[in-house]
Amino acid sequence: MLVMGRYQATVYDSARWDGFELRSGDIIISTPPKCGTTWTQMICALLILQEPELPLPLDTLSPWIDMVTRSRTEVFAHLAAQTHRRFIKTHTPLDGLPQDPNVTYICVGRDPRDVALSIDRHIDNMDFGAFLTARGRAAAIDGIELDALRPRPQRPDDERARFWQWIDDETPSTQVGSSLRRTVEHLQAFWDAGDRLDVVYLHYDDLQMDLEGQMRQLSARLHLDVEEHRWPLLVEAATFESMRSRADTTVPAGGRDHWIDPAAFFSRGTSGQWFGLLDDADLARYWGRVHLLASGDLIEWVHRASND
Repeated sequence: MLVMGRYQATVYDSARWDGFELRSGDIIISTPPKCGTTWTQMICALLILQEPELPLPLDTLSPWIDMVTRSRTEVFAHLAAQTHRRFIKTHTPLDGLPQDPNVTYICVGRDPRDVALSIDRHIDNMDFGAFLTARGRAAAIDGIELDALRPRPQRPDDERARFWQWIDDETPSTQVGSSLRRTVEHLQAFWDAGDRLDVVYLHYDDLQMDLEGQMRQLSARLHLDVEEHRWPLLVEAATFESMRSRADTTVPAGGRDHWIDPAAFFSRGTSGQWFGLLDDADLARYWGRVHLLASGDLIEWVHRASND
């Protein structure tokens, strides 16, 4: 299958999809960073395996193919050996993925203002030294030479300044891990996919407000029959509190060693965190920026929790 574009940033490279053989029924969870990816992986794991305790760490059951800290050879072999329905994580937008009508794609949206604050804390919690060590080990196993890392942009000390750095970043989406442009272009591509692919759209706020209802709807869309008596334990296992309490087995990107505090990966998990940061002038500036990047219907959908 043709992979149209290549998305490459510090921690991932979409070229790692090349040669991967999809199966009918595979689930590709493709979201912008910090929009509920790990949450959606956990929900899929619970619906597919139908047990509240996972047999393996979540990112082993549902690997991130693009992530450069794991050997591509090992990830492909692990996925090939799986006998349950596969559910695979990616932060690659649609035009960088194999597109197959026999695969279900799950795309999750979240208010980009909350994404900006969440990615800010996410960066602070990364153990970059552990990342570099794992990256080198994976490259050695795969027998590849690593490209030089792009210089990391200087992060301002002020939180508001870091917010605007993320909002105003004009780096092409193919070359940046996260920005407003990257986030809305990812969502827009799935939004515009129409009926040519099987796409499920989830919204972070809906998962917060009605987790059980969203899980039941997703199980129906995925044609997964869950016995009624299993639902209470499965829903409880999918809560943020439960995932945080088991952070050693639920954190992504290679496991607990890649995070200064694994539990902090599941930070606040709330919406509207930006309320205390942005004033009216900030909001006017934000709306002007986002309307340059996305269609009106997508903007309305992704900001559904607030019309401010």
